[in-house]
Amino acid sequence: MITEQRAARMDISDLKDRIVAGDRRALSRAITLIESTRADHRDQAAALIEALKSVDREAIRIGLSGTPGVGKSTFIESFGMMLTAQRLRVAVLAVDPSSTRSGGSILGDKTRMDRLSRDPNAFIRPSPSRSHLGGVARRTREAVTLCEAAGFDVVLIETVGVGQSETVVAEMSDLFILLLAPAGGDELQGVKRGIMEMADIILVNKADGDLKPAAMRTCSDYAGALRLLRKRPQDPEGFPKATTVSALHEEGLRQAWDEMMTLVNWRRDHGHFAGRRAEQARYWFGEEVRQGLLAQLATPSAQAVMQDYAERVAKGDMTPTIAAAEVLERLHS
Repeated sequence: MITEQRAARMDISDLKDRIVAGDRRALSRAITLIESTRADHRDQAAALIEALKSVDREAIRIGLSGTPGVGKSTFIESFGMMLTAQRLRVAVLAVDPSSTRSGGSILGDKTRMDRLSRDPNAFIRPSPSRSHLGGVARRTREAVTLCEAAGFDVVLIETVGVGQSETVVAEMSDLFILLLAPAGGDELQGVKRGIMEMADIILVNKADGDLKPAAMRTCSDYAGALRLLRKRPQDPEGFPKATTVSALHEEGLRQAWDEMMTLVNWRRDHGHFAGRRAEQARYWFGEEVRQGLLAQLATPSAQAVMQDYAERVAKGDMTPTIAAAEVLERLHS
C-alpha cells in the first residue's frame, strides 16, 4: 500500500514537472485526469492541483459566450492566430454540449479550428459539458489552472451558449466577452439583462459585406443599452463597451485585444484583478462543498432511502416536504 502511494506521488511529481516544462502530451493527460470521476483519479487530480500552487504563472482568462451560429469557432481561430502571431501562447478550452439522452458529445472543435489546431503556440482541448449548468465542464476551472502552469499566456474558455447559468464561466474568467451576430434592434430583447450585466465587452461579429451596416446598427444599439446599466466598480470610464469585428476577414481583432488589455491593466493597477480572483476562489470553494453534498446523495445507501420515500410520496402517504425533511435527517444521523 505504501509503495503504491509513493508511486502515485512520484507520478504526480513527474506529471507536474512535465506540465511546467510545456509538455503538451502531459497537459492533455492531466486534463483527462481531472475530468475523471473515479475516486482515485480525483485524489490524484487534487494532489496535482495542490502541487502546481507553487508555480507562479498567470494567464489572461477570457470567457467567451454567444448564441449558436454567431461564429464563435471562427472568431476563436482568427483571434487565436492573431495572438500567436504576436508570439503569445494560447490555450482554448472549448466545451461541447453533451446529449441528455446518451451523454455523448461530438467534440468537433479541432475540426472547426483547423488552422489554430496546427499552430505550435496553440492548444485546443474540447470537453463534454455533461449537462453541467453554465455550458462549462465541471472541471474546466482546474483545466485553466493546468494551462496557466504550462505557460500559456491567454486561456480562452468557450461556452455552450447564452443562458441564465452563464455566471459559471464569469466565475473563472478575468474577462467575459459576449459575441453577437448582426440583427435588427429587436434582437436586443433576445439577450437577458443578466448576461448584459456580466459582459465586459460585447463584440458584434460578421461586420463585413452586406451585413456590415446591420452590424454597425446592432453595435450602436448595444452600446446605448450598456450606458443605461449601473456602473460597476471594476470598470474604468467607457467600459463595458460594444465594438464590431469580422472574424472571417480578420478585421477589428487587434482593436478588440487592445480593449481587453486596457481593461485588464486598469483592473490590475486598481486592485480589482487580484480581488476578483480571490472572490472566485471563494465561490469555487462553496461550489466544491455543494457538489460534494450532492455526491453523497448518489451513494447506494442514500439512493435506497430516497427510493423508499419516493414511493411513499407517490402513494400520497407523505408530502414531499415532510419526506425530504426525514430523508435529510436520516442521512445526517
